Amino acid sequence: MTTIVIEKSHEGVYKGFTCMGHAGFAKKGKPDILCSAVSALSIHTINGLEKVAGQDISVSTDESTGFMRCIINDKPSSEAVALMDAFVNSVKDLSDEYSEKFLQVKIQEVNDNA
Repeated sequence: MTTIVIEKSHEGVYKGFTCMGHAGFAKKGKPDILCSAVSALSIHTINGLEKVAGQDISVSTDESTGFMRCIINDKPSSEAVALMDAFVNSVKDLSDEYSEKFLQVKIQEVNDNA
């Protein structure tokens, strides 16, 4: 199962997101369309935050475990908020479509300096 944790401050300001695990939707040996979709949305969001919104971000990944973390290091611009809103809506739609058995999306409150 893939878990996506969207991190927001107490005031509702996006701080970043973390994706963990492999969905396990496809049969063994077959391409996993759900993992591919989550990866594409995550990478698209990271690229958009950095290249379109001009955000200072930190990214860490481990492909073997399905781990990807993106931290927004400064206050998100309106473009960054729009990108994150679109990301959240898209992964929630995928979770609804494919079942929380394979993809869970959680919102987590974090400290402002986290």
